[in-house]
Amino acid sequence: MNAQDLKALQAPIKDKYKREPQSAVVTLHAEGRMGEGIACRVDTGRAMVEAGLHPATGGTGLQACSGDMLLEALVACAGVTLKAVATAIGIELRDATVRAEGDLDFRGTLGVAKDAPVGFREIRLHFSLDTEAGAEQRQKLIELTERYCVVLQTLRSAPPVKVALS
Repeated sequence: MNAQDLKALQAPIKDKYKREPQSAVVTLHAEGRMGEGIACRVDTGRAMVEAGLHPATGGTGLQACSGDMLLEALVACAGVTLKAVATAIGIELRDATVRAEGDLDFRGTLGVAKDAPVGFREIRLHFSLDTEAGAEQRQKLIELTERYCVVLQTLRSAPPVKVALS
């Protein structure tokens, strides 16, 4: 897909959203069901993923860790956004790698130390680009990727999360 194809694909969608802003608000869904042992089976719409305890909290490592899944979602979103932005602004990427890593102190989630946070202390997102684009274009590509990456912006802006019992 080139920039012209992408613009042609998205133009009617953008026009609709300008005319009818409420049509741009889409509710995404995820659902999980308890699995065997200490696990939760999540239907991704494409496959079933079973998440379990990380080995640092007693897991076997045979199930997906939800912390890893969060980083994977960040990498997936940043990668798709990177490619879309590169296409839109005419930067040819021969190849690109997106890597996320984050630091967790499992004392927090295990309740071992009240001063240890539950959750990531820091997340780092790295891009490696194989392109002829100059330094200024590469920087603009990363800036726009940061700006439009839904998962990255959600992590940075932390929307309210309402918890309810059904």
